Amino acid sequence: MDDFSRRVVGIDGVDKTVHVAGTGPAVVLMPEMPGISPDVARFARWVRDAGFSVYLPSLFGVDGAYPLAEAQETVVRRACVSAEFRAFAGGGTSPVVAWLRGLARLAHAERGGPGVGAVGLCFSGNFALTMALEPAVIAPVVNHPSLPLDDPGGLEISDKDAAAVAERVARDGLKVLAYRFDNDRWCTGRRFAAYQALLGNAFDGRVLASETANTDPPPFFRDVVGCAHSVVTAHLVDESGHPTVRARDEIIAFLAERLGTRRA
Repeated sequence: MDDFSRRVVGIDGVDKTVHVAGTGPAVVLMPEMPGISPDVARFARWVRDAGFSVYLPSLFGVDGAYPLAEAQETVVRRACVSAEFRAFAGGGTSPVVAWLRGLARLAHAERGGPGVGAVGLCFSGNFALTMALEPAVIAPVVNHPSLPLDDPGGLEISDKDAAAVAERVARDGLKVLAYRFDNDRWCTGRRFAAYQALLGNAFDGRVLASETANTDPPPFFRDVVGCAHSVVTAHLVDESGHPTVRARDEIIAFLAERLGTRRA
């Protein structure tokens, strides 16, 4: 990841590594489980090259490493018991989101523009929604959100935050873009229905056919995830016109429209 600047960012007394690249309005891109893989970094570069400043925080795992099946016993289990995350039903909003909102404020102050984009992936998918309680966040993208792990129809958000997010979406006219594969057992149709119930027409949930997913993902996604899941990273097929590439381009167009880049 030599083409990113590595920074240590302190917010409310908590320091985390953040990889930053690009110019233009800021987009906070949160990694999927088990970390900032080469596929996550590739997606970050696509966003950067579209005219954005990408802020990629290290939340778990080894930055830049290929995800191995062994990560289930190390990274995943560690994150599930961490005080920063609420992986299971009834836990409410993950505390790490407060730090991520602070990162969005910082990124907006540094890069300017009308606001900040927030893109969540898998374990961090719903963080993009709860980050919208920060006024600077105006373009939330929720990709295949997997939390809570034990409730296919649940949302990783407290009742209070859910009400506040719904109020902000209605008041400010925010749109929430989301993606999943149709047979994804970690992000089911029931979960998308819960988003729809909370957000109404502001929720734009798009579903891809599972048979279009990359059939040769890294070992973690093949052996642990075990289904088509990561639309714009591990299960993306980098071919012109492919449904996953169209999803990537739609996300970038959504960010451009909301944040006012040259590609809007």
